[in-house]
Amino acid sequence: MRGAFSGAAGARAGHFEAADGGTLFLDEIGDLPLDAQVKLLRTLQEKTVRRLGAERTVAVDVRVIAATNRDLAAEVAAGRFREDLYYRLATGVIRLPPLRERQGDLTPLVDHFLAAANRKFADQPGVEQKTLSPKARNLLLRHPWPGNVRELQATMDRLVLWSPRAGVGAEDVQEELLRTVTDPPADLVGRPLGGGLHLPELMADLARHYLGRALDEAGGNKTRAAELVGLPSYQTFTNWLERYGVAPPGRGRRR
Repeated sequence: MRGAFSGAAGARAGHFEAADGGTLFLDEIGDLPLDAQVKLLRTLQEKTVRRLGAERTVAVDVRVIAATNRDLAAEVAAGRFREDLYYRLATGVIRLPPLRERQGDLTPLVDHFLAAANRKFADQPGVEQKTLSPKARNLLLRHPWPGNVRELQATMDRLVLWSPRAGVGAEDVQEELLRTVTDPPADLVGRPLGGGLHLPELMADLARHYLGRALDEAGGNKTRAAELVGLPSYQTFTNWLERYGVAPPGRGRRR
């Protein structure tokens, strides 16, 4: 409401009120803080909201669709997600398998994100409209995409921005995939002691792998990337990047 806080110059409907009679999409519901979960549960149960600074509640009729990359049942067991909110939301559950299990989806997604990247960067100096060679496309289709759709989108953006030719070749795809997906050592715990084992290097390799993956999956958002690897803050994540020499997209990782 007007005057509810400093800078509130006029009344404005919130998302639930604006979506009355329609659908509200709540992304990353698994990241919602517990205090906000209480408020959301109350709204879903009572079908009312109250504007900040208002004295009366307003009835709302909203279909809620929520999405998350977390296992909410596990989050409930760990005490990070309210059980009553989980059952309130989980009326109809659609589990989307990772890209590596949906090979038939890769071709249309590659084409979609390539076209989107060509449009996005069309006004950038020196950036040509890109096409994929058959070998480049095959490499993309064989990649396991541990970061799923976000990783695919970020990779297509980089290919359009940084590939030196209009026709993207297999070597361009290999280089962009290797920039962000470096396989961690497979035998982390099975190596014999001595004989050249160097624990700091082993730990650094593992840190670089997960820091790079988190950056790509988060689209360069350090706050989100920090959450993905369990670091407490944006600043801590930045310190880790500097410590292990991992450059954010567009800084120091380009030709």
